[in-house]
Amino acid sequence: MSEQAEHYDVIVVGGGNAALCAALAARDQGARVLLLERAPHAERGGNTRFTDGQMRIAYAGAEDIRALAPDLTAEDMARTDFGSYSEEQFFDDMARVTQNRTDPDLCEILVKQSRATVDWMRGQGVRFMPNFGRQAFKVEGRFKFWGGPVLAAWGGGPGLVDSLYAAAEKRGVKIAYDAWVRDLVYSPAGVGGVVVKTRADIRTIEAGAVVLACGGFEANAEWRTRYLGPGWDLAKVRGTHYNTGDGLAMALAIGAQPRGHWSGCHAVSWERYATDFGDLELTPQFQRHSYPFSIMVNAEGRRFLDEGAEFRNYTYARYGRVVLQQPGQYAWQVFDAKVQHLLLSEYRTKAVTKVEAATLDELATKIGDVDKAQFLKTIAEFNAAVKTDVPFNPNVKDGRGTVGLAIPKSNWANPIDTPPFAAYAITCGVTFTFGGVRITNEAQVVDTNQQPIPGLFAAGEMVGGIFYFNYPGSSGLTSGAVFGRIAGRSAARSALEGRGR
Repeated sequence: MSEQAEHYDVIVVGGGNAALCAALAARDQGARVLLLERAPHAERGGNTRFTDGQMRIAYAGAEDIRALAPDLTAEDMARTDFGSYSEEQFFDDMARVTQNRTDPDLCEILVKQSRATVDWMRGQGVRFMPNFGRQAFKVEGRFKFWGGPVLAAWGGGPGLVDSLYAAAEKRGVKIAYDAWVRDLVYSPAGVGGVVVKTRADIRTIEAGAVVLACGGFEANAEWRTRYLGPGWDLAKVRGTHYNTGDGLAMALAIGAQPRGHWSGCHAVSWERYATDFGDLELTPQFQRHSYPFSIMVNAEGRRFLDEGAEFRNYTYARYGRVVLQQPGQYAWQVFDAKVQHLLLSEYRTKAVTKVEAATLDELATKIGDVDKAQFLKTIAEFNAAVKTDVPFNPNVKDGRGTVGLAIPKSNWANPIDTPPFAAYAITCGVTFTFGGVRITNEAQVVDTNQQPIPGLFAAGEMVGGIFYFNYPGSSGLTSGAVFGRIAGRSAARSALEGRGR
């Protein structure tokens, strides 16, 4: 950045999907845009870089998917059942998993603008393809998509980040790395810039409007304990270590209204001995999302949740919390040979804590930190309870459950009886926090007097009121893109009107 005083129409704080969509949308309106990314270039992209790049959208059928992924071949189309996912289904999923707490206006915007936003991203240069490897199993030579999401960016999260940065650079967005925004410039007239710390100095940069899209507080152990509760300081962090709540703190300091589920977060089953924060090389290998085909047992040797309650897209983001509540904050996922072929690729990497044995007795001995007698009893009782007369089908909620257990398994239940047996050690991994600030339908931040704060907009994890308790898988990136686009557009209009254009 220049040593001279600078002024931009819009400053975007953050460097992930939501921030980049905001910057691009502001440029669409003709604004001069500066994007300030706290991380260095090599670590840019926020939590987005640690995702699969998958986005949940409403779509009518295969032709909608083909329009968004024109690289699909005729063979791809012929071998795939894409089904459909209506706006009504998307809205119902949001309402159901958030226990009807999602803000109806924001939810409607998310749902109704989901497909158009992905199409806009495609126009910016992002390429999408169906996520065959993770969202569809091949049964009798045909893929069938389940659980809502279909499309993912080429190259996953890293591919999405690189595509959006390439688009931003091409469009003339000024980007500064190692730029840690520490405060907002605030006056009775509203927000008029930021104070940013670079490697060289601390300076004030003026702007007509500011978009905060710099994440939640998941990487801040003190805030996790303060808001999520005791024990959350012990959780692993799936993504970037830069999301420490700075944007939230700045907004709240000038009177922004807290909104949403501040004691809630997206938390999953995660490799027990994973790094404390996301590692750009290893993090994809730490996921343990094939649990619907397992039974999960804790240190006492007992099951503690319904592994087959729903497709993993509707349970994985809340099951991490349940794992954290177990003795020692760990558990084991146990599989037999019948389902090993269904496990996702990360179960077959070096970054995995795995125990394998020819007998269940040997498996329990090798695990070592579970109650062996209770472990064997749990499996025996589970095996006897499985409704083996119901066919097993991983692509649908097959109803192959258990009978008579205190904690049932509702779908995809198979007796653990075919060697070799395998167990994988897991703990809790936090993805992002749900608490944020209140925004208008145009993404402008609202204060505690219920008034919009002039010049201040928010997107991404900073938006409160959308997710509570849980979320439908892959709706986070969609939300970031939808509200990032709205925030950027609104900020640009506000700034350009302010300078008389």
